[in-house]
Amino acid sequence: MAAVLFDFSGTLFRIESTGAWLRAALAGTGLTLSAPELAETAQALEASGALPGGAPPLRVPEELADAWGARDLDPELHRAAYTGLSRQVPLPDPGLHDALYDRHMAPGAWNPYPDAAEVLSALRGYGIAVGVVSNIGWDPRPVFRAHGLDRYVDTYVLSYEHGVRKPDPRLFATACAALGAGPGRTLMVGDDRRADGGAAALGCAVHFVDHLPVTERPAGLLPVLDLVRRPGLGGERPLRSSK
Repeated sequence: MAAVLFDFSGTLFRIESTGAWLRAALAGTGLTLSAPELAETAQALEASGALPGGAPPLRVPEELADAWGARDLDPELHRAAYTGLSRQVPLPDPGLHDALYDRHMAPGAWNPYPDAAEVLSALRGYGIAVGVVSNIGWDPRPVFRAHGLDRYVDTYVLSYEHGVRKPDPRLFATACAALGAGPGRTLMVGDDRRADGGAAALGCAVHFVDHLPVTERPAGLLPVLDLVRRPGLGGERPLRSSK
């Protein structure tokens, strides 16, 4: 392997819980909710799918369908989609909807998986290039910098910056070109079989991890270190998920 591409959310990082997200936004605005109110509101926000990187919405309201469909291609549509979802839930102040959206982009809202630094550092030591390929409507580079992982990333290929989303092979091709690595010598690591699996159409090897809380997936990325050194790894057949 000459290069490894990683998804962002659910692969290298995990967003905080809906409850922690709501508490942080409330703290930033000076608003308060009782414990029962906070728990009820967090549950409603989770069901609405208002937390980017969290559980998807059970239902997308018709008036948000267009913004939702293009949310990873334009920052304004991304904000409109997620604040629109949060507005399905009554909150003590209308400004809290934007505060919640802003909070999800804060580095403190994201936690790297326990083995992320170890794996990225080892790949750098092996001389293997690293790229981040993400369907996203905002810039995650500050998150990587704040957690000390940006130094291991050679390129970021983000859907909103290129106007194309995974599983479109063009996004993976852009990353391979940026890293100077042929698809046959590139491994894509992600948690979404449809989106991240699109790299296989380009000829990349694909390895899946499980989108779990960080405490429940302490070593899900470690198999990558064995895979990149396996002779003959490559081609279109996705590798088995890491459990």
